[in-house]
Amino acid sequence: MGSTFETIVFYFLAAFITITSVLTVTTRRIVRSATYLLFVLFGTAGIYFLLGYTFLGSVQIMVYAGGIVVLYVFSILLTSGEGDRAERLKRSRLLAGVLTIAAGLAIVLFVTLKHKFMQTANLLPQETSIHDIGHALLSSGKYGYVLPFEAVSVLLLACIIGGIMIARKR
Repeated sequence: MGSTFETIVFYFLAAFITITSVLTVTTRRIVRSATYLLFVLFGTAGIYFLLGYTFLGSVQIMVYAGGIVVLYVFSILLTSGEGDRAERLKRSRLLAGVLTIAAGLAIVLFVTLKHKFMQTANLLPQETSIHDIGHALLSSGKYGYVLPFEAVSVLLLACIIGGIMIARKR
């Protein structure tokens, strides 16, 4: 019963993520697009929770859904007018987008069908402690992530400063 319920929840979340991600890129209103992106990030966090990755799901909600989407919405509201809508695509760009999607789908299907995935039925999930994750994030050693962590913080600071400068010109 447990695996059947988990399978149903997984397919529901996968369909939810697929539908909202398509709506994210096809809607003409930019604030709605940011809202659909928020739904995609919540669905992704749901899949993390379903897999038992509680820390990753929590970080997904706090950092991406809570922080990045709010930053997007603030930058949208600072730089756009009330009635801003996306322009209609020309046929050539639409055709290029469809061909890119088809090529990406072909690559994903090829890799998925040719790869021999490891069976995980007999493997027990190993929970990593939050102390180990924090140490790895802020470590500058061989397996440390302090440089990407700082690069992302500088990027976010640049986005905030750029948004302030654009809003200040108005």
